[in-house]
Amino acid sequence: MPVLLAKTSELALLLGRFCLLSSISIIGLVFFSVLIGNMQKYLQYLQSIAVREETMRATKQAAEQWMDNRMLPQDLRARIRRYEQYKWQETKGVEEESLLGNLPRDIRRDIKRHLCFSLLRRVPFFEKMNEQLLDAMCDRLKPVLYSEMSYTIREGDPVEEIVFITQGKLLSCTTNGGSSRLLNCCDLKDGDFFGEELLTWALDPQSSNNNLPNSTTTLQTKTGVKAFSLMADELKVIFTQFRRRHSRILRHTFRYHSLQWRTWAACFIQTAWRRRCRRKLEEKDRVQDAMAKEVGASASLGAITHASKSVINVQSLPPFPLGKPFEPDFAA
Repeated sequence: MPVLLAKTSELALLLGRFCLLSSISIIGLVFFSVLIGNMQKYLQYLQSIAVREETMRATKQAAEQWMDNRMLPQDLRARIRRYEQYKWQETKGVEEESLLGNLPRDIRRDIKRHLCFSLLRRVPFFEKMNEQLLDAMCDRLKPVLYSEMSYTIREGDPVEEIVFITQGKLLSCTTNGGSSRLLNCCDLKDGDFFGEELLTWALDPQSSNNNLPNSTTTLQTKTGVKAFSLMADELKVIFTQFRRRHSRILRHTFRYHSLQWRTWAACFIQTAWRRRCRRKLEEKDRVQDAMAKEVGASASLGAITHASKSVINVQSLPPFPLGKPFEPDFAA
């Protein structure tokens, strides 16, 4: 009986050792397979990086050869190299637009909405738009890059797109029609946009790509800039749909943001204020003349003084310079 118990305990001990060794072996195999999988992924990543770097070198070499063939000046070559370097630094050779284009439409729409919806809401023209139109606008936005110290647009150039900044800083300067004495500058940063001249243009039913508005500012990047752009013709299509549904809202928005309407309103207010000042001066002159008569002053002298002041006041009031601006038919 003791011999049987000894053999049973020895068998149980061997079975426990066998289970322990089997567990260790299985866990080791699992860890080894995971390690092999991670190594394969890492090697594939290194291989993809090597392929992209080789592609970048080939592209750079082709660009250098093209610049040599075209005999471009050194400053222009430096700008091209700076842009290509910044593009590689931000994208690592991955074309974002191509990547998004390969995704299903619903995923692409949700990505664009996540990236751009809050940017569109900051534009006053877009505040009253419903989410369906804003989603359509997000779907048409395209990513763009601007390298440091590059001009995105110059004053007087036709505005072909509206750009929403997601990262970077720009310097916006305007000379108010070319007058160097009136130079106004400000900074644009994350969340800002430029190309607002297209907003009133897109609302006008008579506008077309043949009469794009001219830029009122010159924009130069202070750092590298990442942004999304919306082309003029696509903005026109979206605004046409919105215009027919909300003509009354757009009429007030158009008047507020239109440069012609704002200029007309400013001149109208200035003229009304000057007329009010003139009437107050004339009333003051009449009171002074009446007081002069009461104290026995010369009536003829008071009349001459009143007439001369009235003439001066009338001549000092310039005629209203502008007619009422043309307003598009938003219900068309």
